[in-house]
Amino acid sequence: MEKEQFTFTIFSENNIGLLNRITDVFSRRKINIDSLTTSASETEGIYRFTIVAETSLLNVQRIVKQLEKQVEVLKAFFYKEDQIIHQEVALYKISTQSLMQSKKVEHIIRANHARILTIEPEFMVIEKTGHQSETQALFEQLKPYEILSFVRSGRIAIAKPMKKLSAYLEEVGQAL
Repeated sequence: MEKEQFTFTIFSENNIGLLNRITDVFSRRKINIDSLTTSASETEGIYRFTIVAETSLLNVQRIVKQLEKQVEVLKAFFYKEDQIIHQEVALYKISTQSLMQSKKVEHIIRANHARILTIEPEFMVIEKTGHQSETQALFEQLKPYEILSFVRSGRIAIAKPMKKLSAYLEEVGQAL
């Protein structure tokens, strides 16, 4: 079974303990979650979990079936890379002295389409939005300039297929 990266989108009610049960589905199959993001969805009262994991297609299909057995889960989907539009946000805290000592930092920021969020006497915070490979590339370029802190968000993704969540919810309602 060949492993590849999949993005799962899970729509649910917002109930205590659901996140634990969702992650347990992955843990029981010994699948590491690479990224997890939660937020409200476009439909009031419905929340979206976006999970990235590397596994086989067979495991993915089984996971989606197990997720949909959870009472609060309304619908679960999985996508390959070419079926979604996705981004991540990264923040880099570097010494302000680095900026003052070298014009290269400013050039690196511009070349990577990043931006400076704040400049304080001791540090500045740079923001980069993009794919993980892009945020990691900027990290590598900034390494020589004393990175004080670094954080990257989980993946946020929107599926390319045009069917609205409300259409899926209507189907689920009719099936019940």
